[in-house]
Amino acid sequence: MTAVTAPAPTLSRPAATGPSLARLTGVELRKLADTRAGRWLLITIGLVAAVIVTVQVFVLQDAAQTFTAFFTPSLFPVGLLLPVLGILSITGEWSQRTALTTFALVPRRERVVTAKLAAVVLAALASVLVSLAVAAAGTLAAGATGGAGTWTFDWHLLPYAAVFQVVNVLMGAGFGLLLLNTPLAIVTYLLLPTVWSVLAAMIRALREPARWLDTSVTMEPLLGPDMTAGQWGRLGVSLAVWLLVPLVAGLVRTLRREVS
Repeated sequence: MTAVTAPAPTLSRPAATGPSLARLTGVELRKLADTRAGRWLLITIGLVAAVIVTVQVFVLQDAAQTFTAFFTPSLFPVGLLLPVLGILSITGEWSQRTALTTFALVPRRERVVTAKLAAVVLAALASVLVSLAVAAAGTLAAGATGGAGTWTFDWHLLPYAAVFQVVNVLMGAGFGLLLLNTPLAIVTYLLLPTVWSVLAAMIRALREPARWLDTSVTMEPLLGPDMTAGQWGRLGVSLAVWLLVPLVAGLVRTLRREVS
């Protein structure tokens, strides 16, 4: 009689799946308002847009009080604050010492970074909606106080305004990824472009490169009446330097940095 040994049963385990990118993005959106700094920064963004429009109601001539006149100026101060929001979103994991927990729950760091970038992009798009809302309120107030209060709006400004704010917040996020330190990233982001603009104004040899590398110059036409092919080209070159390079280098550093 021959004994046949039955093969040992193999247990198949389902592949572990992490949270979806949409869920991670939702978590990162919640994180933007979880900290005191992030919460007050969001509040400040809304207040700044409202204050700008309120001042315009009183200082603009009646004929100039149009929806476009209220909408466009509110984009600039908001665009100055959005990069700080991008920096806080990226560097918060390291400054609050939550990186170890976050990367333990989601070991693929690139997914966490992608979710953070998606969250700040959504916040930038939401800021455009805030500017639209306060511009509408300003137009209604202008009409009620005797101003023109006309709803004239150049609709081509809307996608340009979205590009303007998204680029601003991503530049901040790029510096955050590159430096991984909140104060250093904020100071560097604010200081380097300013120094570059000052040097370009003082040194004649830098004026031509500044037309291609100074984002304060290359991004200004986005909110103008028209955008030429040459202006798009200069914008692309400046963003390659101030946005793409910090993002790529920062992503590489974030993926390789040891979490302690």
